[in-house]
Amino acid sequence: MSHNPIRPWRDIARRKARRIMVGDVPVGGDAPITVQTMTNTITSDVKATVEQVQRAAAAGADIVRVSTPDEASTRALREIVRESPVPIVADIHFHYRRAIEAAEAGAACLRINPGNIGSAERVREVVKAAKDHGCSIRIGVNAGSLEKHLLDKYGEPCPEAMVESGLDHIKLLQDNDFHEFKISCKASDVFLAATAYQQLAEATDAPIHLGITEAGGLVSGTVKSAIGLGNLLWMGIGDTIRVSLSADPVEEVKVGYEILKSLGLRTRGVQIISCPSCARQGFDVIKTVEALEKRLEHIKTPISLSIIGCVVNGPGEALMTDIGFTGGGAGSGMVYLAGRQDHKMTNEKMIDHIVDLVEARAAEIEAAKAAAE
Repeated sequence: MSHNPIRPWRDIARRKARRIMVGDVPVGGDAPITVQTMTNTITSDVKATVEQVQRAAAAGADIVRVSTPDEASTRALREIVRESPVPIVADIHFHYRRAIEAAEAGAACLRINPGNIGSAERVREVVKAAKDHGCSIRIGVNAGSLEKHLLDKYGEPCPEAMVESGLDHIKLLQDNDFHEFKISCKASDVFLAATAYQQLAEATDAPIHLGITEAGGLVSGTVKSAIGLGNLLWMGIGDTIRVSLSADPVEEVKVGYEILKSLGLRTRGVQIISCPSCARQGFDVIKTVEALEKRLEHIKTPISLSIIGCVVNGPGEALMTDIGFTGGGAGSGMVYLAGRQDHKMTNEKMIDHIVDLVEARAAEIEAAKAAAE
């Protein structure tokens, strides 16, 4: 739960879900909402895949999914799992034997698609492999690959068809005494996905993996995902998320974290509050924010930073942030620390100075945390 006794209008009551483990990462229950991404390298290229996994993890990914379409991929998976700093999910489509091989190779979770994994007997074999090797399973329902009998029944992909597909496979796993599963019901249509997720959240206590699939490029996909995932998360639905973008997987992680940070559900790194700039600005706000975003990427400690071009809103925003800078006149602005005016700084030296202040504040927070522990 996101709970703020001073500002109760910011409260989010999370849906109660069972907790499962994906490797050593808890999903569901009271665990933090995790951020996932998926590699887009050729999985059999171990070096390239491990490098991408490591970059995603450095950006904040809690879990990374890897496609395993062939035997070469599942053979490579063993080394990828060994080198990965985060749990690896094996993405399975069509070939159920790839799931068995991935479990044997050490995957933390198997993602299976009910619409194309095959018969109930094949699913049972996958479940046995998951049990034998300590894997969890994600049931991945997708509007674009629903089972034929459901399309015949409903006429087209719809929320009811997606939820029925998911519940059928939940029953199949439960009938095989398997309960370490989570579920998703993705669609590229925001309305379809959101409605299906709402119905699914009422029908099961399984942890829910949120995603708007095939959302689009960096800008359009970010907007679509923010609308779809943001509204569901605001309703308390969702235990792990993946933002699907036609972009570098690291960008998916960044966007996922920004969505969670905007709702107060996760905190990581520097949250920059900045104005869009106008003729009143006392310095180039856009270039300054671009520079600060790059130079502060390495900070993982949660810190808020306001960068405002003039005194209209600058002092007010600075009241709510750890560090702030408000543009003034004569080539300088005011630095705020913990909401209070502290000292002036020239625009010329402002970026370096703010980086120093943020790094120093992060070090103080981490030192205090270490002392408390």
